[in-house]
Parts: sequence; structure tokens; C-alpha cells
Amino acid sequence: MTAPVAVIGPTASGKSALALDLAERLSGEIVNVDAMAQYRGMDIGTAKPPVDARRGITHHLFDVLDVTQTSTVAGYKQAATAVIDRLLAAGRTPVIVGGSMMYVQGLLDDWAFPATDPRVRARYEERLAQIGARALHADLAAVDPAAADTIGDSDGRRIVRALEVVEITGQPFAASAPMIGEPRWGTTILAIDRDRAELDGRVVARTSQMFADGFVDEVVALCEQGLREGRTASQAIGYAQVLAYLDGEYDIETAQERTYIGTRQYVRRQRSWFRRDHRAVWLDAASPTLLDEALTVIERVTSEP
Repeated sequence: MTAPVAVIGPTASGKSALALDLAERLSGEIVNVDAMAQYRGMDIGTAKPPVDARRGITHHLFDVLDVTQTSTVAGYKQAATAVIDRLLAAGRTPVIVGGSMMYVQGLLDDWAFPATDPRVRARYEERLAQIGARALHADLAAVDPAAADTIGDSDGRRIVRALEVVEITGQPFAASAPMIGEPRWGTTILAIDRDRAELDGRVVARTSQMFADGFVDEVVALCEQGLREGRTASQAIGYAQVLAYLDGEYDIETAQERTYIGTRQYVRRQRSWFRRDHRAVWLDAASPTLLDEALTVIERVTSEP
């Protein structure tokens, strides 16, 4: 077995555990497709698997960016493609795992990225600085409601990019997205989810544990490495809220509550996005036979002509 397997789904559903189980059974290696897990030092807030919990399995595309660098789908796709091609050539099974929606589709559907216009982008970036992400999100909703539905109102970088593409192409942002067809490399796409109330409880527990484990200290340390100057990293859910707390905008309890709310909203967007992909085989992450079910799906998909 060398064709890749992708494990996708909402945050806190249990993707990492299943991916590790699959990598053990399939002689595989993990390929990260979580945008924020690419950043060095962003460990607690991204629930990045610690090295001693990786079971000796090689993990790729974790800790490859400094927090001052900008993560892009195009840059990620180029790096991940090289890793996957190398693993396949070596007879290893790439187990792609994460929940960054556009990164998943950009990789598996070989997205050809629209051109950029520095002058148009600079104009929207200036407007972002003047009115803030939430107000600019309202501008996006006025010209492209569908894009606004899939982009969070705190994600200034993606809001700017969507507005830039709409202006340059004269088409909705989604028109530049990849068409869903045969996934690259014959990848089997496994999507896992849980009962909504159960998953909400897991998000609450994860958020509380983050703050108990020293999340604020992690953000303070990252500020010394330039986190505030990072256009992508500083906007990550949790990190943005702790930065606001450190700036005195609200207390730590509010930062934790807003982190939970932001994560829950992100989970809803993930569900909506991934449910549109007819290729994904959905599994109940709470099933006691999850691994066996996943292996059965992989065997079936890879044996199809």
C-alpha cells in the first residue's frame, strides 16, 4: 500500500490518533495539512502532537516556518507535493492529516492559483489596517457572500486575498478554486466526525487544557520571536485572542471563552466545507472499531478499477 490516505474533518474530532494508527499499519509517514502546525513554537494552541507521542513515525511539514513568515496554500502545496512524491517513490504510504480546508483541496485537486496584483492587494491591506478584519469581511460579504461564508471574519489575510481575486478576475472567489475530480495520487479521503454535542464538549475541554498547559506563556515567548509581525500566525484562533488579552483588551477568562467560540465557529465551517466533497468517506470517530472501518474503506477504494 503506497497510495496516500487523507484523514480530514473538524478540529478536535480525533484525526491525529487515527492517522498515527494508519501510519503504523500501512508503513506510512505523516504529512501535515494544518496551516498553523507548520509554525515553530506554535505547539499548545495547535494541539501539535509532541515528539514523544509520535510513536517513532516520521512527521513532515510540522515546524517548517517561523512565525514571521506568511503561510500560503500555494507554498504549502509545493512543499507537500515534493514530500508525497518522495514518499511514494520510496514505497512509503503518505498519511495526510489536518483540517485546513483550502490546503486540503488545493493539494488533492492540484489547484492552479490565480494571479496576484500587488497594487490591488496593497489597497485592500491598507483598508484592512484602517477598518479591521470584521468590517472588511462585511465588504467581502457584499460582493461575494459565498466566500464570506467560508472565510472567518477575523482572517484578514484571506479576506484580502478573496477581495483581490474577485476584483482581478471579475468572478466569485470560489470560481478560482479547484474543481473536485479524481484526487491526486489516487488518494483515499477519510473524513471523521462526532456527535455535535460530544465534539463541542471536546472543544471546551481542549481549550481549557490549552490554557492550563501554559498557552499564554507560549504566546508571550512567540512574541519575542516576532509573532505580532506575522501576518498569518498572529491571526490563528487562540493566538489572536491571547494577544488581545496581553494588550489589555479583555481578561483571561474572556480570551479563553472567545477561543472556544472561535474554534466552534471554525468547526462549523469545516463541516460545511468537507461535506461538499463527495469523495470523502465519513466515519464516526467515536466508533470502537474506527481503525478497522478505515482500513476496510482503504482496501475497497484502492481495489476499485
